[in-house]
Amino acid sequence: MSATLSSHILDTHLGKPAASIAVTLHRLSDSGAATLLAKGTTNDDGRVTPDSWQFDAAIDSSEQTLDKGRYTLTFDTQSYFDAQKLTAFYPQVVIDFVLSDASHYHVPLLLSAHGYGTYRGS
Repeated sequence: MSATLSSHILDTHLGKPAASIAVTLHRLSDSGAATLLAKGTTNDDGRVTPDSWQFDAAIDSSEQTLDKGRYTLTFDTQSYFDAQKLTAFYPQVVIDFVLSDASHYHVPLLLSAHGYGTYRGS
């Protein structure tokens, strides 16, 4: 199995995509230990696409697939709001999710300085 993953961030305060936000992808083991798999940065349209992930060089190439299991996406929202000179309540957003098959997974983030929401997109 090898799923694909993308994400999109919409700044709901400004009503536009949130560009240049650093995102990390971790795989969680059964014990809950997190292993860094990849890093990405949202593009001008606020997106991290399946082909834009930079897999960690320390990860064996056989591990650079997204198999069934539990993962987290961590968004560095503090840097984004600092650049706008806004005080943010959430310095980072962590989304914990499960991949259950080899389909494409899209994890959008609706973001403001004092709240956020997410859902499984298409």
